[in-house]
Amino acid sequence: MILIIILLIFSTSEIATAQCVMCKAVGEQSAKLDGLGRGLNAGILFLMTIPYILLSIGALIIWRRFNKQGE
Repeated sequence: MILIIILLIFSTSEIATAQCVMCKAVGEQSAKLDGLGRGLNAGILFLMTIPYILLSIGALIIWRRFNKQGE
């Protein structure tokens, strides 16, 4: 099972790097069209905050469970 997960992770890494190149190309081309660049940056920041929010919620749940057991 672990081997399958590792293979899936490595097989999709090429697709992920291709998308980063596309974001870079769009960002460089839109430097002249100021609005598109701002929208792209706002979208990246929005997508970046979601994993941190989910990790914070998970850490809070774990902390509360350990806190209840200690009482």
